[in-house]
Amino acid sequence: MSSSPRQRFLAWIAAPSYPWITGGALTAFAVAELFAYPGSVTIAIGVLLSAASLMWRRSCPPVAVLTVAAGLVSFAAGSSLYICTIISGLVGFYTLGRHRVHHPAILLAGGTLGSLAVNLAHIAGWSRQDGLPVPALGGPGSLGLFAEAFVLSVVLLGAVSMGDAVRAREETRQQRALAQAQLIAMERQQAAEAERAAIARELHDIVSHSVSMIAVQAESATYTTPGLTPAAREGFQQIASTARSSMAELRRLLGVLRTPQVDATALTAPQPTLDHLAELLDQHRAVGGEAELKVTGERLALPAAWELSAYRIVQEALTNARKHAPGARTVVEIDYGSDRLTLRIRDNGPGPTGTTGHGLTGMRERAELVGGRLSAGRGPDGGFLVEGELPW
Repeated sequence: MSSSPRQRFLAWIAAPSYPWITGGALTAFAVAELFAYPGSVTIAIGVLLSAASLMWRRSCPPVAVLTVAAGLVSFAAGSSLYICTIISGLVGFYTLGRHRVHHPAILLAGGTLGSLAVNLAHIAGWSRQDGLPVPALGGPGSLGLFAEAFVLSVVLLGAVSMGDAVRAREETRQQRALAQAQLIAMERQQAAEAERAAIARELHDIVSHSVSMIAVQAESATYTTPGLTPAAREGFQQIASTARSSMAELRRLLGVLRTPQVDATALTAPQPTLDHLAELLDQHRAVGGEAELKVTGERLALPAAWELSAYRIVQEALTNARKHAPGARTVVEIDYGSDRLTLRIRDNGPGPTGTTGHGLTGMRERAELVGGRLSAGRGPDGGFLVEGELPW
C-alpha cells in the first residue's frame, strides 16, 4: 500500500539528512540575500553563522543558542532584518524548546533580554542620526521605542511554545505506546497463565490416575498375592511408596503451573535438600542398585536454589544409572568447599548409549541456573562420570 503525501513528508522530516538539506538551503539563501543587500562584515558573519549552524541542530541541539545569538547580533549591527535571519531565529528558538535545552522560562527570559539589547542598540543608532526625532528615554512617547523588543519577544514566545508543545506531544505518544506495550505484555502473561492451567489439567487427567493406580495395586499386591517372600513384599511396598512420592511431586508441580508465579511459593511443599540424599540413595538401593555416599568438607547451609539443584542433579544421575547400568555400583561424592559445592557421581556401568533424552540437558540447566557448570561422559577408569560445580 502506497503511503500518503503526509506520511512521506513526515518520513522526510525524520530522515537524518533533513537538517543538513534545510540548513544548507537556508545558508545558500543567506548568501544570495547578502549579495542583493550587502551589509557590514559583522552582519554578514552573523547572518551566515545563524543560517549555517542549523545544519547541526538535530545532532547537537544546543547549537541553536549560537543560531539565535548570531541572528540577534546581525540584526543589532544594522537596522534591516534579513529574511534568512528571521527564519533561522524562529527555527533556533523552536529547536531550543523542542529539545528542552533549557527550561522554557529561561529561554524566554534570555530571548527577551536579547531582544531588548537589540532594541537599545537601535535606539542608540537612531539618536545619532541628524534630523530624526527620538524621544528621550522615560519621557513622553518613549514607550513606543520598545515596540521592536515587544514584537521580537512575542515571536520568540510563539516559537519556543510550539517547540515545547511538540516535545510534550511526542512524550505523551511515547508514554501511550509504553502503556500499550505493558497492557499487551499483561494480556500475554494472562494468556500464558491460562495455558499453564490448561496444561495442569491435562497432566492431572493423563498422569495422576495412572500413578495412583500403581500405588494402590502395588500396596494391595502384598495382601492379595499368596506366597510372597519378605523381599518381594518389601519391593511392592517400595513401589507404592515411590508412587506416592511421585504423586506428591506431581501435585506440587501442578500447583506451580496452575498458580501465578507471585503466589506459587505459598502453595508449594518444602523442597528436598542435600540432607535428603541418604533417603534418595536408600531408594536407589531398594530397587537393586549399589550406592555409596561420600561427603567431604563442613556441611554448609546453602541457599534453597543450590540445595535443590544439587539434589536434582544427584537424583537424575542415579536415575540414569538405573536406566543404563542396572545393578552397577554408584558412588556419590559431595565436597563442601569455601566458595563452591562440587558433585561427582560415577558408576562402573557402560553409561548412556545413543540418545540420552533430556536427563543430561536438565542437569546442565540445573547447574547453569545457579551460575555453575556440569560435565558428563565416560570416566577415566571406565563407567560413567557426572561432575558439577555450583559456586556461590
